Amino acid sequence: MKHRLVRVSLGTLVAITSCMAPTSWAQDQKAGHPDLSGMWNGGGGLRGALEDNGNIIDNFPSRRCAPNQRGCRDQTNQTVDGEFTGRMDPNRPLYRPEFWDKVQDLDRNTNTVDPIFKCQPYGIPRMGPPTKIVQTANEVIFLYAAAGAGTQPNDFRIIPTDGREHDPVRAQDVSYYGDSVGRWEGDTLVIDSVGFNDITWLERGGYFHTDNMHVIEKLRREGNTLTYQVTVDDPGVLLQPWVMTPRKLSLNTNPKAYIREGDPCRDVDYENMVSKIRH
Repeated sequence: MKHRLVRVSLGTLVAITSCMAPTSWAQDQKAGHPDLSGMWNGGGGLRGALEDNGNIIDNFPSRRCAPNQRGCRDQTNQTVDGEFTGRMDPNRPLYRPEFWDKVQDLDRNTNTVDPIFKCQPYGIPRMGPPTKIVQTANEVIFLYAAAGAGTQPNDFRIIPTDGREHDPVRAQDVSYYGDSVGRWEGDTLVIDSVGFNDITWLERGGYFHTDNMHVIEKLRREGNTLTYQVTVDDPGVLLQPWVMTPRKLSLNTNPKAYIREGDPCRDVDYENMVSKIRH
């Protein structure tokens, strides 16, 4: 079955949601939920998080072997930082032994197989936190800025928070962002997503997933800091759910802050690549 993504002008969506925000937020205040609305630096295409002092933390996952995982050995002293064997973050998804060869093969051939070079959405969780959030009484709208590589379009998600369950049809469909529903647990917004395709990666490094992936995102605001946490459950290929390294984002209080128009998507000439491994 083929699925088409319906594209709407991001500028148009921002204009519409900006008009909606003041009244809707007044309604949401009555419900007692914290306001997540705003432009959050460090989201979207940035692949890191902001420390309290404003420094960028590199959150690229690396790899490690599961206990007694046959045919797997840790390699951390590599010169190619873009390859998973050269990354130092100890927090990595742990794959079942029978899938480790596939992960290594995908990673070593990153330049020809990484989905981000094919003019399509990064998907969840690779897209990371949104660049801008617009919160209303019954939904949150996530606006994503295009990644700098010119391969990721500006995109958006509209997530209901009115207590509904997953749509029985869309939850069985397959898409880049899945079918998402939100709920509040105290001051934390919890977003539950299912119904993904298996085209995207969890992160660079060959970290693939299946169409049975289940993603939980948690967002919590404390002052002008937003903490974004993701848990990925895909028992068909992962030994255990992967709780990704949290990202801390700072509120951009500049009233002139905006999401610029994304660059045109650039097709990659695979035939003339110097190396299969991305540096």
